Amino acid sequence: MTTIPAAAPPAPRQSAFRTLLGTGVGNALEWYDWNIYASFAIYMSRELFSSKDPTSAFLETMGIFAVAFVARPFGGAFFGWLADRIGRKHALAIAVIFASGGSLLIAVCPTYHQVGAWSSLILLLARLIQGLAHGGELPSAQTYLSEMAPPNRRGLWASAIYVTGSFGLTLGLLFGVVLRDTLGSDAMNQYGWRIPFAAGAVLGVFAFWIRERMEETEAFEDEKKAGELKKSLVREVLKHKKIALQVIGMTCGLTVAYYIWSVSTASVAQKNLGYSTNDAFGASIIGNLVFMVSLPLWGMFSDRFGRKTNMLIAMIGCAVLYVPLNNMVRGGNEFWRLVVAICVMLVLLGAYLAIAPAAYAEMFPTEVRATAFGVPYAIAIALFGGTAPYIMSAWAATPNRFVIYVIVLLLISAATILTLPETKGIDLSYHPKFNPRPDDVATS
Repeated sequence: MTTIPAAAPPAPRQSAFRTLLGTGVGNALEWYDWNIYASFAIYMSRELFSSKDPTSAFLETMGIFAVAFVARPFGGAFFGWLADRIGRKHALAIAVIFASGGSLLIAVCPTYHQVGAWSSLILLLARLIQGLAHGGELPSAQTYLSEMAPPNRRGLWASAIYVTGSFGLTLGLLFGVVLRDTLGSDAMNQYGWRIPFAAGAVLGVFAFWIRERMEETEAFEDEKKAGELKKSLVREVLKHKKIALQVIGMTCGLTVAYYIWSVSTASVAQKNLGYSTNDAFGASIIGNLVFMVSLPLWGMFSDRFGRKTNMLIAMIGCAVLYVPLNNMVRGGNEFWRLVVAICVMLVLLGAYLAIAPAAYAEMFPTEVRATAFGVPYAIAIALFGGTAPYIMSAWAATPNRFVIYVIVLLLISAATILTLPETKGIDLSYHPKFNPRPDDVATS
């Protein structure tokens, strides 16, 4: 197997702090938005839907939550196009304004009592806007971060994406607990649930201010000067349809395993397995904190040993340990069981997630990097990650069926990763081996 030699690190165009803050603050907002909607759905359902059937109202609220996943591929296409045509930093700035606007719309949404079914439609519109924004956030952010990072430290820098995302998720969890304990149930039902969405809107404005002051990546500016951006984006993206299918294959197992163990396991343990609310919440917090600590370590590991090594450790390790860890959680309701299972699985997944932004960016040439990655990735998230909670619920009576489903997807991802070349440390300004330009082919 041939590995492309690492390029010499370029001179920094802006401070590492500004780069990491600019990409991280919007990414944290995405995960924050996603978590607070799920956390406060019970309160929203009472205010924005008919109160005649509370169960139906809650299911409708969660149905609108799922709509955001449907919108993600369209967001990946739109914001990926922006990133590949007008620049990474501008796409990032516009995406975060969309996310902020969606949060604000939810915060000020009139109640069902005030406007009837219009309240549900406004919530749907807000989630569509957020889905578009979040579908474009990750490909734009990881493309920008990967292109700004020194080639020999790209794995380490890439780990910041999921560190900040996990921070946003944890912030949403803590915010929910503080509000519930401080305001009480009556105030939460009346107005308290709106507060975290208003805070998210303010955070979005702050993120926009930071992102508009960031510098554009040198890789994008080089492509612009070379005239590569004048080519048909659709035609150029279609040239890489095989790699797009590889993105879906390598992501399907990752996204299902992550959504289940990062979010759903604690809820299922509380609802179905006899764990207390405090134990379930505490295990989730501890697991995500351990996960965040592991990410930079995995990033540095990949900068030395390669992206494929990390990804295979994650997918094969999770497939092998999935049944034992699942049985550990179900073998009793002791707190330590839940903590150990979540921590082990998230640390393993961290081996892939830490370097995913770098690995995906290294698969595509500069002129189509955000779009060609963003669309298939969003499709994988929508098809597999977005449906995971529903499939798990539908197969609740036969849980082994879902376990087999996840393991099969993990093995599909591992098999797909084996077909990839190693890309550690390549120069993202030019991609001569995997995606040669026509004139390169002609002269080779």
